[in-house]
Amino acid sequence: MHKPLINISPYQVFGFCLAITFFELLTYMASDMIMPAMLTVTHDLNASGRHVPYAFNLYLAGGILLQWLIGPLSDQFGRRPMLLIGCALFALACAAAFSVHSIYAFNGLRVIQGMGLGFVIAVSYPALQEVFCEADAVKIMALLGNVALLSPLLGPLLGSLLLEWLSWRQLFLLLGIGGLLVWLGLYLFMPETVGTSRHDGQRLAAVPFEWRGTVRRYAALLGNPRFLSASVALGVMSLPLIAWIGLAPLLLIHNQGLSPLQYGLWQIPVFAAVILGNLILNRLIADTELPQLIRYALWPFCGGLLALLASSFYGASTPLLISALAVYAIGLGMSNAALYRLALFSSDDSKGLVSAMIGMISIAVMGGGGSLIAAAGAGDNHESFALMAAIAGLMCLLPLRLFLRRSHLPLAA
Repeated sequence: MHKPLINISPYQVFGFCLAITFFELLTYMASDMIMPAMLTVTHDLNASGRHVPYAFNLYLAGGILLQWLIGPLSDQFGRRPMLLIGCALFALACAAAFSVHSIYAFNGLRVIQGMGLGFVIAVSYPALQEVFCEADAVKIMALLGNVALLSPLLGPLLGSLLLEWLSWRQLFLLLGIGGLLVWLGLYLFMPETVGTSRHDGQRLAAVPFEWRGTVRRYAALLGNPRFLSASVALGVMSLPLIAWIGLAPLLLIHNQGLSPLQYGLWQIPVFAAVILGNLILNRLIADTELPQLIRYALWPFCGGLLALLASSFYGASTPLLISALAVYAIGLGMSNAALYRLALFSSDDSKGLVSAMIGMISIAVMGGGGSLIAAAGAGDNHESFALMAAIAGLMCLLPLRLFLRRSHLPLAA
């Protein structure tokens, strides 16, 4: 690893990366660890089972809600104070779920908890990009992604195990305590990148927040074809995985009659495959340009989705469905961090604002697309899910082709 771009000790680098990792892990754990208990939640709160996928989709909606404001505010006031505020908000919202008595209050808290994800995307990601050079930043994003992806991998399984001894209310209280510990870590180790001099003599100046100027800057991003196509592609590429997270409790527990523990075990191949893709990315990054990495990733990405599509016509058993998703997930893991970096630097605007816009677009696509897939009946049976998830994922090829063309790299050799 190269030397950080700002004056920061190795001890602080380690503590900073660890705190960011655990905050990101907690924001995903808050979504995934509770999913095995969602049928119990709806029962305890006298609500319909249709609220089960809402627990995930409303969480994503919360991630979008304030990103447009969080990013520009962090450009002016700094990454550190904004991330501390976001972590505190997340911890309080998780703890508050302990005493909720209405499904609507529960859903409202899911939105507020999801705002923590918005702070991760709009504040911590730019901070990492500003502390490290390109190669190191992509490696760290991929490696941190491996740890964060332990949440969908271990979250349902860990949630299932903890539910043997704890209630779902106590699970949320546990997440709130974890949020408090992460806040302490961020307070002790997170450096400030805005207004800090770099080793090359440059300084990332604060960008004053101004309503009209912020609107103009966001409009300029929406008018940037390279940025827009990359951001949309980021969201669409993740749609099959997002749909799986939201609908797996219905597909496996409700429809197939599996136990929460069996449900958790079936998550392992899919999310282990994403981690494998990230490790392949980390191996190739030193000698391969980022657009070329995305090009390589399309082979397992499209191969898995085409297998998923075929299974929808010839019978999608659980092992076949999981196998196809795992192949797709390898491609997703290879491409995600690289495409995010390219999207972030496709504009010269401040990285807090650009990262916020990337997050809003990609999460809007994931949340909206996931809701449409659920509403269309993808949770009814394996075949419906396979068909809709495959078609949704393959739709990323259009914006991705537009982006790679404008990057002067063809989609295929």
